[in-house]
Amino acid sequence: MIRDPFNIHRNPASGLAIIRTAATRAATDLGEKAVEASINAIEKSKQAVDDMAFSIPKNVPSFSNPQRQLEDRVWGNGGRSSNFLNPDRNSLPMYKDKPYAYPPSQRSRPIWRRKRVIGVFFLVVIFLYHFGGFSKQHDTFTSRPSWSWLKSESGANVDWIERREHVVDAFKVSWDSYHRYAWGHDEFHPITKKGRQMVPHGMGWIIVDALDTMILMNLTSRVSQAREWISKYLSYDQDHDVNTFETTIRMLGGLLSAHYLSNEFPQLAAQKDDDPGAPGEDLYLEKAKDLADRLISAFDSPSGIPYASVNLAKYEGLISHADGGASSTAETTTLQLEFKYLAKLTGEKYFWDKAEKVMKVVDDNGAEGGLVPIYIYAEDGKFRGENIRLGSRGDSYYEYLIKQYLQTSKQESIYLEMWDEALQGVRKHLVTYTEPSGYTIIGERPEGLEKPLSPKMDHLVCFMPGTIALGATGGLTEAAAKKLPTWTKKNEDDMRLARELMQTCWGMYKWMATGLAPEITYFNIADPPLLESAPHNPPLQFDPDANAEWRKDFTVHSNDVHNLQRPETVESLFYMWRITGERKYREWGWEMFKSFMNYTALDDEGGFTSLSNANTIPPVTKDNMESFWLAETLKYFYLLFSPNDLLPLDSVVINTEAHAFPRFQMSPLFSTGWERKPRDKDGKIIEHVH
Repeated sequence: MIRDPFNIHRNPASGLAIIRTAATRAATDLGEKAVEASINAIEKSKQAVDDMAFSIPKNVPSFSNPQRQLEDRVWGNGGRSSNFLNPDRNSLPMYKDKPYAYPPSQRSRPIWRRKRVIGVFFLVVIFLYHFGGFSKQHDTFTSRPSWSWLKSESGANVDWIERREHVVDAFKVSWDSYHRYAWGHDEFHPITKKGRQMVPHGMGWIIVDALDTMILMNLTSRVSQAREWISKYLSYDQDHDVNTFETTIRMLGGLLSAHYLSNEFPQLAAQKDDDPGAPGEDLYLEKAKDLADRLISAFDSPSGIPYASVNLAKYEGLISHADGGASSTAETTTLQLEFKYLAKLTGEKYFWDKAEKVMKVVDDNGAEGGLVPIYIYAEDGKFRGENIRLGSRGDSYYEYLIKQYLQTSKQESIYLEMWDEALQGVRKHLVTYTEPSGYTIIGERPEGLEKPLSPKMDHLVCFMPGTIALGATGGLTEAAAKKLPTWTKKNEDDMRLARELMQTCWGMYKWMATGLAPEITYFNIADPPLLESAPHNPPLQFDPDANAEWRKDFTVHSNDVHNLQRPETVESLFYMWRITGERKYREWGWEMFKSFMNYTALDDEGGFTSLSNANTIPPVTKDNMESFWLAETLKYFYLLFSPNDLLPLDSVVINTEAHAFPRFQMSPLFSTGWERKPRDKDGKIIEHVH
């Protein structure tokens, strides 16, 4: 019987990787005996592989692969490389010192040793070629993995904690792939296994954005990896322009959330270097304050509306180079949770005042029905154009209305008033129903409220079901909220709308071949569109038949079939489950998660990737992993399958990038420093007659 020291029979992919490592060691060792031993090891391993009666499955990330632990031991030593390929580089951090990155010098070797090594090299090449070592690593298509748990059926006795652990496994695979191939880089392309920086020395884009997900998942060693990089290498003193909004919600939000979670839940991913008074005790908050001091410069416009970009090193806001110089309305009004929480933590009132003033300037435009155009000028604070939508550039304005109200423990009723007004405007101007089935959609008014409704719905709009439910109950369960004297027919209607929109968003997934939603969906509607009050009775189930009647309601254009692993639908499923307690939302989430595992997983431990076409099997892959896959999508799956007392919705508020902040009471230092101008029944400002 052949011994299998590398466990190749059980894990051939791991074994081949170990063979590669052994061969590389042989090619760099100075001793002839080590070379010969490596040749023998290769021959034995070749025989072990020959004895295997099965082929290596493709596109299956190994969730228990011993290769990862072995590589950590071989290549890492306290986060640094042992680097026997070049001992002089031992001081370099691991993310700059990848395996095989620094070949040994040939100059001091005798010619016979060089020939020996060259011979071994060719033997290794032949061996690896024969056993698929040079097989294509990034096929255009990705095939379905064969994990046994993907075939698990739903039932009354489902173990949701076990399902949650599969989400943790998916996160580990993604993170470890990024750590191995693109550590410290802002972008990760998991098919080609390359990283790219957004600024010269990196922004920590993926690391900071994913940090609080790892804390919630109690991934202590990975949090330590991230924390070390943040402590040693993250600097915002870089002469480069960054997007004000994205940097705020992802980087500032990620640091603030990590600060909150590490203090509120010290048992999660506990850090031993956080002793009081020790250097870096407030690492996350210190980095957040430094970043915020730079970002706040974007607010130094004549109107107070922040510029679209900011130069970090120069503390200088920069007008948008596109859209006629206008800023995105959603982007200017989706900074408030972050800066108000930072103001509360630091006592620096200017953070609060600058962020709050934006809301007054926007509201003083007197948008009809509370529905704001998607562009606004930083110079004078006036809207540009009349395009109204809840998709890109419009979405999170509405989200942050109700969340600002909840963040300050319902003390700022002005934001509840604005939310209620906007939701009524959505009902009146944007909600309609599809034909023939009667699904509820939120359309767009690209030319203004008086012009035709476009039956187009971005996947981004699917944040709305959860947000509507959150607004209706304040984060309580529906059952508990109904017992309060404040519960009204409006709350009842809001929950109905939330349920109907949730079903439509789920239909976007069911319509696609992979079960993963497109970026944009169009719908078949009546002409003129049915009013929100019109009767409608959509089917409760999506018939899987390819010719089912309900499929006529949905249309996806060829340019919109891509799936970027976006979080909005699972985000709403999380809120709907927590608030209604209806099991179907969890089951929909589980089905969605399995589709991600089936169709976005890469072979060779590349992690997961976006799809260029999610409506064909096998799907066409897109070589990109957005940071929100780790920060939002997997986090919401984790929370959906977790007990409800993890981040209870009545005590936290979650920003638009899924970073959690606490609700708090306003102190005398902070207050709502503005009032709304009087309005008529349509929401238009009543001008005073002198």
